[in-house]
Amino acid sequence: MSRDHVAINRDIWNEDAPHWVDVGARLWAAERPEWGNWGQSDATLALLPEDMSGVQAIELGCGTAYVSGWMARRGAAVTAIDISPAQLATARALAAKHGAEITFIEGNAEATGLPDAAFDFAISEYGASIWCPPEIWLREAWRLLRPGGRLVFLGNHPLSLICAPANGAPNEWHLHRPYKGMWGADWTEVAFEPSGICFNLTMEDWIALFSDIGFRVERYREIYAPDDAQGVRAAIPAEWAKSYPVEQVWYLEKPA
Repeated sequence: MSRDHVAINRDIWNEDAPHWVDVGARLWAAERPEWGNWGQSDATLALLPEDMSGVQAIELGCGTAYVSGWMARRGAAVTAIDISPAQLATARALAAKHGAEITFIEGNAEATGLPDAAFDFAISEYGASIWCPPEIWLREAWRLLRPGGRLVFLGNHPLSLICAPANGAPNEWHLHRPYKGMWGADWTEVAFEPSGICFNLTMEDWIALFSDIGFRVERYREIYAPDDAQGVRAAIPAEWAKSYPVEQVWYLEKPA
C-alpha cells in the first residue's frame, strides 16, 4: 500500500466529523462504556480497569474521545491524540461539558513525539487500531509504555474483511478476498459508503508481530452482534455478525 494513508484518513475524518457529534455526546454521557459498533457490554469485555487512579493513560486515535472521558472518570490522567482537528474540536467541547481534564494533541498516533515510557496504559477503539499500519503504531505504543504497561485495542476482525465485497457493499456469506497476505483495504473509491484506508492482519501475522515487538498477549476476545441486533452497521449486517466475529479485542502487556 503506497498511498498516503495519513493524509487521506485525516481528510476523511475532518469531512465526516459532523456526523459523529451526536454519537460522541451519547457515549460521553453513557453511565457505563459501550464498546464497538454494536455497543457491547463493558462488564463482558472489560477493556478498562475499573479503578484507574494514578494511571497515566493515552488514547491513540481518539476521535471524539469518549474513551478518554471514561478513563478520566475512573481517575486516570489522560492524553488523547488524533490527526483530525475537526474531531478534536468535538472532543474538546465534550470534555469541557463534562468537566474532564484531558490533554489533547493533534498528531499522528504512528509518531506521537511523546517521551519514551511515559504511560502505564494505552488504548485504541477504532482509532490507530484500524487506521494505522500495525507494524508502525504498535511499535510506537510499545515505546510509549513503561515496563509492565498494558495496551488494549479493538478493531475489525479479519473475517469481516474477507467477507466484504470489493465495492464496499455490506458483508455477504461467502469470501470475497484472499486471507493470505492480508494487509487491510482501501475504501476511498468504492461504490458504497466510501471512506479511508484501513489495516488488518491474519491471525498468524498479528501474533508474529506482537512477538517481534515484545508484547505478551494477556487475553483475546472475538465479538459478535448481540442476539437482538438488527439492521446494518458499518457495512456489517446484524445477521452476519451474529454468526461470525465482526470485531476483535487484543489485551497486551509490555513485560516488566
